[in-house]
Amino acid sequence: MAKLIISCVLLLLFIVFFHSTNAAYNVISYGAKPDGKTDSTQPFLKAWALACSSVNPATINVPQGRFLIRPIVFRGPCKNRITIQIYGTIVAPSDFRALGNSGYWILFIQVNRVSVYGGTLDAKGADFWACRRSGKSCPVGARSITFNWANDIVISGLTSINSQMSHLVINSCNNVMVRNVKLMAPDQSPNTDGIHVRSSTGVRITGSNIQTGDDCISIGPGTRNLWVEHIKCGPGHGISIGSLGQELNEDGVQDITVTNAVFTGSDNGVRIKSWARPSSGFVRNVVFRNIIMRNVGNPIIIDQNYCPNNQGCPHQASGVKISQVTYQNIQGTSATPIAIIFDCSPSNPCSKIRLQDVKLTHMNRPAASSCKNIRVTSGGSVIPKSCL
Repeated sequence: MAKLIISCVLLLLFIVFFHSTNAAYNVISYGAKPDGKTDSTQPFLKAWALACSSVNPATINVPQGRFLIRPIVFRGPCKNRITIQIYGTIVAPSDFRALGNSGYWILFIQVNRVSVYGGTLDAKGADFWACRRSGKSCPVGARSITFNWANDIVISGLTSINSQMSHLVINSCNNVMVRNVKLMAPDQSPNTDGIHVRSSTGVRITGSNIQTGDDCISIGPGTRNLWVEHIKCGPGHGISIGSLGQELNEDGVQDITVTNAVFTGSDNGVRIKSWARPSSGFVRNVVFRNIIMRNVGNPIIIDQNYCPNNQGCPHQASGVKISQVTYQNIQGTSATPIAIIFDCSPSNPCSKIRLQDVKLTHMNRPAASSCKNIRVTSGGSVIPKSCL
């Protein structure tokens, strides 16, 4: 009995200590209004400033309702870890020009140990896309949520809709977990990539549903040790490594795994794309495995001859070296007769490319493949036949 009493006392002391050492800041306490009309940018910044300066772990609460915020920067470094718990919806101004030419809407910069849970971001991008389509003079567009030079980040359960441009950008970060996010924009919305990763190491993206007008996930130069699992993609342009090789001196991409993904009605499935110009870049040690394609335009594609309008590609040959890429257990249907396209660089042929247990059909018949400047090995059953 005495032991039980002591245990209960210790548990109570732990609970009291835990709550006493966790600071909580509700944005409404600092003037935020959940009406979707009142500018709540400054209240959000006040809550951030207090959380960032807290020596104890801090939580910023965004309750139910719609909170209007303009372009906002959450800047670190901070003194301890911060959790942002969103129950409501954060909305952008109705006038798309209010986001201006900053290129961002919600920006985290030089922060460590920040977690964002739940909630919805609504960037109201439709008028911006219409401006782009009209050919009028438009702002550059804003990415909905961006992390620059950040470490030990968690983004979980977040929904982002109607981003002007990319929904989520991870740039120059280390150790980032993205899980159970939903990123949605119409299939004709321009440049609305779901997740863009660049110059980052140790990013993990799992359990997410991405429906956009551009790449579901785009992987830029300098990305290393990226794991993508249990992703539903489509509509959109698929999961793309690239475009790479736009610059002469460019960091390479390596150690990339995409597994247990489903592509439905996307323009591409798994793609590697580089400019047809000189570059020091490379792609190596990439695995695409356990993937289902459902009516996908180009299920498997390497395109090293990317050169819009044939401008800026003096030698029409990519310098990006692509090697050690494995396609394993990829099944399903192609929306086009040619399901595998390997259009590699004549000056830097793709090497050590392997197809294993691939079955892709078109209109209930085996699909075809097209191969240039590539060395392929195969294992198991491969349909269409690989280019040996």
